[in-house]
Amino acid sequence: MKTTPLPLTRRQWFGTAAFAAGTVAAQSGAPLPSPATGPVATSMETPAYNTDVLICGGGPAGIAAALSAARLGAQTIILERYGRLGGMGIHARVWPLMGGVANNRLVREIHAKIGGNRIDPEIADLHFADLLQEAGVKILLHSWATAPLMAGGAGNTGRGPVVGVRAFSKQGPFTVAAKLVIDATGDADIAAAAGVPCDVGRDGDGLVQPMTIQFCIEGVADDARHCGSEEAARAARIGDTGETWESVTTRAQQNGELPPTVGVVRTYKMGRRGKACVNATQVNGLYGTKVEDLTQAELDGRRQAVRVVEFMRKHLPGYERCYISHMPAVVGVRETRRIRGLAQLTREDLVTGRKWPDAIVRGAVFVIDIHNPAGSGQAENQNHSAKQGGAARVKPYDIPLGCVIPQGVEGLLVAGRCISGTHDAHASYRVQNICMAIGAGVGAVAATALADNVPPAKVDIAKVQNTLFAEK
Repeated sequence: MKTTPLPLTRRQWFGTAAFAAGTVAAQSGAPLPSPATGPVATSMETPAYNTDVLICGGGPAGIAAALSAARLGAQTIILERYGRLGGMGIHARVWPLMGGVANNRLVREIHAKIGGNRIDPEIADLHFADLLQEAGVKILLHSWATAPLMAGGAGNTGRGPVVGVRAFSKQGPFTVAAKLVIDATGDADIAAAAGVPCDVGRDGDGLVQPMTIQFCIEGVADDARHCGSEEAARAARIGDTGETWESVTTRAQQNGELPPTVGVVRTYKMGRRGKACVNATQVNGLYGTKVEDLTQAELDGRRQAVRVVEFMRKHLPGYERCYISHMPAVVGVRETRRIRGLAQLTREDLVTGRKWPDAIVRGAVFVIDIHNPAGSGQAENQNHSAKQGGAARVKPYDIPLGCVIPQGVEGLLVAGRCISGTHDAHASYRVQNICMAIGAGVGAVAATALADNVPPAKVDIAKVQNTLFAEK
């Protein structure tokens, strides 16, 4: 594997010029291209890198996939578009890490390295990097995977095998050839561009869960209450009147102190005295795969954060002196595309705790957490006594191999929240610990398939499971 990108070829140089011309066109009012730009034929240019397994995305799923594949002997590269590993937990301050899985060796090891669910977002990315580099993974930060490379030359329709990706960095465009590609972008960017069928949003209106600016505050009193869910806010009584936290926030929402989409103010203790993390802002009706929507979500969410803090100072005991100490680098995105795979997880699978013989994740557990796409609080169980709704419970469930193998396109696996599942099921498995476990499973599948020279769908699942799962 080459360890440094090659100088730009003449073709790459003109590709860069075309990119610049497209930017000028966009500024002049011409339509912007789709984020999924479509497949690129392998004959376009000589790859700058060659590897066995390529992971696109450095969040929990991508990190675990890379670590798992490399530990099993596969030459592995991970591309991350930002300057830090860790995904939403680092860039969007989405923490503590939520969700649970059963007997997963790699998740346990990662947690031991990063400090468990309550990570320190200032240094956790270095812990991730240490794990990857110790395993021999090549990390390329500031490298955005933009399109799949498809076998078959310039006439390929986009349904042939994926044999790498095209990426973009400060040095310009470059390509990475790979025997297997893992899409851990969260948004199924590579899968969608390769022609994999995808679903977006809930049935009926296609609305997705809202985006959120989750921010950090300081100046919190030691005896201040913390409420991390709608249910906790409904049970917590505050102040001399004994009014519930939910009632106070709902009244502020109704009288205009809080935005109409903000009906719950969730706070989580951080590891340091006087600090807390706030999950309250909610930007509805926008899509995390559209640049104009992302722009609006960033600005609207940050403006909402200022109003939330003003509300907290006025109405929540112990928060009178709080202030925003850290805004996230990016808005938190809960839901975009979900691939259609060889299998699909459903709500019924979760509430019944379905077990699968080809499980790559066992004992996943987290509520069906549907932040209301058309209002505030939870989308379900809203009534007079539960003003902001509540989340449905699940039983520990498995995630099967078929959910990470896309329909119709070979050479590609998917890890993280964009695997194959319904809108309801996605609301549970989208959280970071479960995504981490999915990534561990996908990396093991990729490395085992390559070692045995079989397609991922035909992998020896017992061999994969023996790698993944520890004794209880």
